[in-house]
Amino acid sequence: MEKHVTKSLSLILAAAMATATLAGCGAKAPTSSTAGTAQTSGSTAEGMVAPVPADMDYDAESAFVYDAQLGEFKAMLDEAKEAGTQSERFAKMALAEAKMLESATLVPQSTRGGNYTMGRVAKRTGPTVYWGTDQERVHNLIVTTEMIKAEHQDELKKMWNKLKGTGTYEAKAAEYLQKNGYTLKDTYAKAYYTEPKTWDATRTPFRTDMSAIVNTYDGLVEYDMENELKPALAESWEVSDDGLTYTFHLRKGVKWVDAQGRELGEVKADDFVSGMQHMMDSHGGLEYLVDGVLVNAHEYLAGDVTDFTQVGVKAADDYTVVYTLEKPTSYFMTMLGYGVFAPINREYFKSKGGDFGLDAFQAAVDSGNYTYGNTSNDIAYCGPYLVTNATAENTIVFEANPSYWNKDNIRLKKVVWKFNDDKDPTKAYSDVKANVIDGTGLKAAATEACKKDGLFDEYVTVSDTEAATYMMYMNVNRKAYANVNDSTKVASAMTDEQKLAADIAMFNPHFRMALAMGLDAGSYNAQLVGEDLKMTSIRNSFTPGNFVTLPEEATVSINGTEKTYPAETYYGQIVQDQLDADGVKIKVWDAENMTSDGFVGWYNPENAMEELNKAIEEVKQNGLEISPENPVHLDLPVFMASESDANRANVLKQSIEASLQGNVVIDIVECADSKDLEDAGYFIESGEQANYSIYNVAGWGPDYGDPQTYLDAVQDNYSGSLTMFLGMY
Repeated sequence: MEKHVTKSLSLILAAAMATATLAGCGAKAPTSSTAGTAQTSGSTAEGMVAPVPADMDYDAESAFVYDAQLGEFKAMLDEAKEAGTQSERFAKMALAEAKMLESATLVPQSTRGGNYTMGRVAKRTGPTVYWGTDQERVHNLIVTTEMIKAEHQDELKKMWNKLKGTGTYEAKAAEYLQKNGYTLKDTYAKAYYTEPKTWDATRTPFRTDMSAIVNTYDGLVEYDMENELKPALAESWEVSDDGLTYTFHLRKGVKWVDAQGRELGEVKADDFVSGMQHMMDSHGGLEYLVDGVLVNAHEYLAGDVTDFTQVGVKAADDYTVVYTLEKPTSYFMTMLGYGVFAPINREYFKSKGGDFGLDAFQAAVDSGNYTYGNTSNDIAYCGPYLVTNATAENTIVFEANPSYWNKDNIRLKKVVWKFNDDKDPTKAYSDVKANVIDGTGLKAAATEACKKDGLFDEYVTVSDTEAATYMMYMNVNRKAYANVNDSTKVASAMTDEQKLAADIAMFNPHFRMALAMGLDAGSYNAQLVGEDLKMTSIRNSFTPGNFVTLPEEATVSINGTEKTYPAETYYGQIVQDQLDADGVKIKVWDAENMTSDGFVGWYNPENAMEELNKAIEEVKQNGLEISPENPVHLDLPVFMASESDANRANVLKQSIEASLQGNVVIDIVECADSKDLEDAGYFIESGEQANYSIYNVAGWGPDYGDPQTYLDAVQDNYSGSLTMFLGMY
């Protein structure tokens, strides 16, 4: 998330209630040949004409499509980034988000959390900050031998709210649990659903990767369980008066070790320089975070500057790291908890075949000798854990690093991940009962099993909702009709005529809005979290409406009318005002409860048909006639062996088809396993590999504390991590 993407979080995998985060793909992705490509743009079938001009290469085609679908959003976002004050910036970003939502290219559906949960992990004993990857750090979780009762979990949440910021919650929570008869333990077991693709912290935007990797290294700073930013490898830091220079002073004596615990050297300031350069050289999906933030980062990434010493990160001496920014960036400190700022031991990296410099790194990869990050044995460690076992789709074991600088202050000495293929929706629940794992969220089937077992009332609580947002993605420029890595898998049954009809329809924003308004979000969500909680985790905006408030008054123009917002105005209120001014009949902000969550703001069959009728009239100019006798067919890939995935897919199909009165048919394309489903979209490298009409397997979480962390994910020219899910770049 939540590719976290836990770029936030970043790109987040929705399947199996797991979260994988994706930051952005800042490098131009390679263009690959695709199986089953539709007819050439501009061709006709039964008199139909494609909406994209013929004879464009893929980059030009993407630019054309992006401008048509998201051009207004892009222009308004660029304007927001140039705002004079932070309040004006936030307000203008809210207006830009409204335009993106109006495009119905990606449609918010739900968030993480807000589901039933049970286990042995004490509430709020890990970081819960919205951005970065520190939420995945587990070393100070308080875990008990006994299942924790709901009444005690609720009391812990109240205690956290009271003690947040005092630095006393950890000790008080441990004391409270022990007084209530719980035994604290130093081991923790959890389920995982997706195998890490790499162990290189600086080269992945996926939360599925970072949730493992983040426990192998420390950054400069780290959020604690009270969500306070604390020193980690940096003992102290200062910021220049002009806000352009951040100087961090490293603690001395911190050791690098290999996977066997053998010492490799001391952590030095140069390790942060080498980590940053490798991150930029590799174009692994994180570089967009510093593009335009660090001095000359953009120029280095573009190849205009080849001397990395000109980039705004330097080792002033062995223990002093200095970052120089292009302009004051209010959210800079909130970025440091993400892999983009992870250190790398330069000599160890070279011993694994690595090299520095854009061309030199690519040559190292092409040589076949580059292995850094390929496995957990191919990285250097400076964090709380060493990976002592990593058996694919089975077990990953983290054991306390005996050389860790803060080894005396970590609670958990051993962490075990156990693979769950998610075919059995009650497996995680059964594993918690059997003490195989220490906690789980409960899907609908597991909730029913828990109630039947008589454990529900005593042990189950509702988890907090989080900042990650899961979406329904509309492929507005589809090229692939089978998975590009295996043309026999997830293959569409569409005819050429149906492909072209879908191309024309999906290019029309009213058609896409009709799809979005036709989905019964409550029933859809119920298949994952159960009927009782179906509303809790529904999300209606991309950026949570309460993510930020205006620090001071700001005046902006909404459709030519000046409007002044007072300090403390919520971001979501401004988004809603722009939608209302544009006459778009969706609700994304509940002003009374100050949230974008917990209500159905899009679904309305009457409004859906109104939008569809507009689309029907507009697509006639392309020669497309839409009617129940000539419906538009759309592909939805689904892992049908997962009960919850199958149920959600059927709700999506049935509700949209009913809302649109038979004018649209959702064709479920069965995936043999979860990997095939992920290969259809989640793990694609460019938009032309997106093998679907509609996709619902990925979300996005924030990387830092500014709405830009969401909105940049929908940028053009290969710089937006989510844009490829829409069929572009």
